[in-house]
Amino acid sequence: MQNREWLYPRIIKGKLYKYRSAVSYFFLALLFAAPFIKLNGEQLILLNVLERKFVFFGVIFWPQDFYLFVLALLTFIVFIVLFTVVFGRVFCGWACPQTIFLEMVFRKIENWIEGDHVKQRKLDESPLTLEKASKKTLKHGLFLLISFFIANIFLAYFIGTSALTKIVTEPIAQHLSGFLSICIFTLVFYLVFSRMRELVCTVACPYGRLQGVLLDNQSIIVAYDYERGEPRGKKAKKEENHLGDCIDCKLCVHVCPTGIDIRQGTQMECINCTACIDACDMVMEKIDRPLRLIGFKSEDEIKYKKPFKLSKRIYGYSAVLLILMTVLGYLLLSRSDVKATILRASGTLYQLRDQDKTVSNLYTAELVNKTSADLKFEIQPDDPKATIQFIQKENELKYGGTVKITFFVVMPQQGIKKYKSDIGFKLLSAGKVIEHFNTTFIAPPND
Repeated sequence: MQNREWLYPRIIKGKLYKYRSAVSYFFLALLFAAPFIKLNGEQLILLNVLERKFVFFGVIFWPQDFYLFVLALLTFIVFIVLFTVVFGRVFCGWACPQTIFLEMVFRKIENWIEGDHVKQRKLDESPLTLEKASKKTLKHGLFLLISFFIANIFLAYFIGTSALTKIVTEPIAQHLSGFLSICIFTLVFYLVFSRMRELVCTVACPYGRLQGVLLDNQSIIVAYDYERGEPRGKKAKKEENHLGDCIDCKLCVHVCPTGIDIRQGTQMECINCTACIDACDMVMEKIDRPLRLIGFKSEDEIKYKKPFKLSKRIYGYSAVLLILMTVLGYLLLSRSDVKATILRASGTLYQLRDQDKTVSNLYTAELVNKTSADLKFEIQPDDPKATIQFIQKENELKYGGTVKITFFVVMPQQGIKKYKSDIGFKLLSAGKVIEHFNTTFIAPPND
């Protein structure tokens, strides 16, 4: 950190910058709005680790659905791998919250208060004056204010908007841990966007290192066409030009938010933000040369002029991704509203009832409500000859709640052909079957 060179990237508002701004503002609006959007009575996205409750697009997932979470995470990882193999680190430059907040919020505030990259450098190198102190105070005050706002939104994803509203509106003494969490997150976000900045992408984030493993000569990344640009050098008017198209203006370096020279080849620090493409296109246009000296290109396209084609590795990742998405989709669609677990009461086998010539088994059932509402329910056996006698009976499942029921299943001994047989139950709510579960029934065969 002591040898760190502070970066002052120049902002060029080219065509790709405008596209990236539109995409960034869309994601910012979605990021801030998602905790307050209700779907099926639930927050659009909630990751409440403390209560072990997760909500995605109005669908609630409880600890019983952990296998779905693992499968969804694995599917997402394979998608990221496939996307990186084809397009490199475009996610970092166009969709990563770190980049969006830094470039589209904090950087713009900095430019508004302190001026462009040249004025910022001069201001930092100048001695402390009233003007410098006022600008720095205003800038960092706004940074803290926005960081505080981001911290509140961030916390809403983990505790819910209703809990956050209580922390904000009620006395601090009643929600001391929540208030301290907001203060800690505010400080973290402030340090990230005011001091760490590009170090998050180049040092802390592991995705850049993953990129080096996944990329190949067919990957489409932001790249410099060295076959066309070299040898680089200044071009004088009315003189025969034996150089490449690159005039070595270094504008691509000046606009880079991580401070690299894209002309040195693919680098871990490149986040594919496309700022260098806009800068180079502006220069090419001025010297009347074709655009996209820097552009989305693969190594094979630059060196061998080969068009992009799908490789065996891409087909392999795509097949794995398709299988995972199919399995995940099936499990989500077949996911029941109630999780039912039925176990035979420990230490019991069966009970013969000589008075009515029946045999009974004792069971304990646990039901978990995975919906966003209370449920009235009843249990019915599939076999019309079977009856249920409840010892501990419940007929309502509270929202997110669990109930345990103990009951006997009674069957006429006549007609029983084997010691252990399967028996099924229907769980009904509002006249509809919402779950079906099975167990075994033990009874001596009736010879």
